[in-house]
Amino acid sequence: MNYAPTSLKEALILRENPELIPYVGGTDLMVEAAPDVKYLFLRKVSEMRSIVKDDNYIRFGAACTFTEIIEHELTPEILREACKQIGAPAIQNAGSPGGNIANGSAKADSALIFMVSDSMLRLANSKQERIIPIKEFYLGGGKLALAPDELIIEILMPKSGPENYYYEKVGARKSLSIARVSFAGLFDVKDGIIKNCAVAFGAVIDVIIRLNELDKMMIGKTVEEARKTKNEYLAAYAAAIVPRRGRVGVEYRKDVCMNLLNDFLEKNL
Repeated sequence: MNYAPTSLKEALILRENPELIPYVGGTDLMVEAAPDVKYLFLRKVSEMRSIVKDDNYIRFGAACTFTEIIEHELTPEILREACKQIGAPAIQNAGSPGGNIANGSAKADSALIFMVSDSMLRLANSKQERIIPIKEFYLGGGKLALAPDELIIEILMPKSGPENYYYEKVGARKSLSIARVSFAGLFDVKDGIIKNCAVAFGAVIDVIIRLNELDKMMIGKTVEEARKTKNEYLAAYAAAIVPRRGRVGVEYRKDVCMNLLNDFLEKNL
C-alpha cells in the first residue's frame, strides 16, 4: 500500500506511523519490496523538492532527483560530477539525495560529497525539527541518527569552499558501477594561507571516512609549510585507514586510498 502526501505537514503526520517506509525513487528499496509492506511516497511533497540558496548554504530538498541536481544552476561542480556517476539515467531520474543518505551506505555517491563539504541535515517530525552535521548522522553498523518518526527534509551544503575540488570513483567499469573506493577532496587557499583542506573516503569501512582532526594539520599553514607537513599528514591517514574485507582486498583498498590522497596533495601543494 502506498501513501502519497502532497504537503510536508501531511507527510510528517503520516510518518508517525512506524509501519510506513518512506521513499522517493525506491531504486534500492523496491529491489526487495514485499507485497504486504506499506510505503510513504514523498515525491509529491513540494517542500522537499526545491533547490535554493540562502546567505550560507545551498539547500537541496531531500526528495529532489539526481537529474534535477545535475541540471540545476546552483549545484556545485563536485556534486554535479558525483551525481552523474550514480547509475544509469533511469536511476538519476528517480533516485534522491535523501534516499542516498538514509540508505546508510558508505558507497553512496552524493553522501560522500555532502560529507567532505561538512554539510548539514535538516530533520523533522510532526512536532519539531533539528539541524545536525551529516557526520553525526552515521553511527556505524548501518545505524542512523534518525528517529523513527523523522524525515530528512533538506541537505544544507555550504556555499563557499567547493570550487577547488578533487573527485574520483574507482569501480570495476567506467559506468553503472558501485564504488570499490571513492574519494573527494576540497582545498582552499586565500592570501597564501590554507583555509580549508578536507578529504573523505567512501566504500572503505561501514561509514564514509571523514577525519577533520587530521585535516587540521594542513589548515592555517602556508602552502610551503604544508609541503613540509605532507609526509606526516599522509602517515597519519595511513595509520587511521583500516579497510574492511569486501569484494576487493584490504591491501588494494588501502593502496588506492593513499594513492588518491597523495595525488590530491600533489595537485594542490
